[in-house]
Amino acid sequence: MSALVLALAAGAVVGLALGALGGGGSVLAVPALIYLLGFTPSAATTASLIIVTATSITALYAHARTGAVRWRAGALFAAAGLLPAAAAGAAAARLPQPVLTAAFAAVAALAAVRMLRPGPADSGPAVGVRAVAVRPVKVAGTGAGLGALTGLLGVGGGFLTVPALVTVAAFEMRAAVGTSLLVIAANSLASLATRGATTAGVDWALIAPFTGAAILGAWDGKRLAARVGGTRLKRTFAILLLAVAAFMLVDAVA
Repeated sequence: MSALVLALAAGAVVGLALGALGGGGSVLAVPALIYLLGFTPSAATTASLIIVTATSITALYAHARTGAVRWRAGALFAAAGLLPAAAAGAAAARLPQPVLTAAFAAVAALAAVRMLRPGPADSGPAVGVRAVAVRPVKVAGTGAGLGALTGLLGVGGGFLTVPALVTVAAFEMRAAVGTSLLVIAANSLASLATRGATTAGVDWALIAPFTGAAILGAWDGKRLAARVGGTRLKRTFAILLLAVAAFMLVDAVA
């Protein structure tokens, strides 16, 4: 199978995850870039940031049209993660490749477990329910941690951002998914800003079709989420992520 076909297929799956779940796409993008398209872990995290940034902005537009984005609160949440994302992005280039792979495998496993466990993200407060008091310090700390994760591993962190917005900022699920895309896009851009030199080595002949397929997949993902139960979607992606995490961990320690 040609690299172009693989890039298109992988991009479609990444887009579906981002569009349907508001996250999870980048934890699939990085292993796809490494094991299907032959990228190094460092190059894969950089390429993933490019893909996730473009796809998140597209998906954000789709969610914004339905009024599912809380711009002010999302901007404050994202702002706390900008500097950590940039700093972690600069540090990522200095990490040994096996360490980067093992760390990513651990995050992918965490994402899978988080998707399999019922929690606030599955049954967030509905519109009209009394909101939980928002603690600015806690929100800032959470945003900073997610920003650092994005910069270091090239993941958007939506699988953590959505439940964080529900529990820390008292968002209902629909608004958390839409607003998480704003946070993902902002953190990814901040991290990319520190990786300017590494983007020169990115294979655009593969990244461009990968990104295009992901953007189209994000629109389909939003429609899919409206038809298929969120729990079923999460379980499907979680099982896939567990398999990916196990494979990457074995590869890192081999």
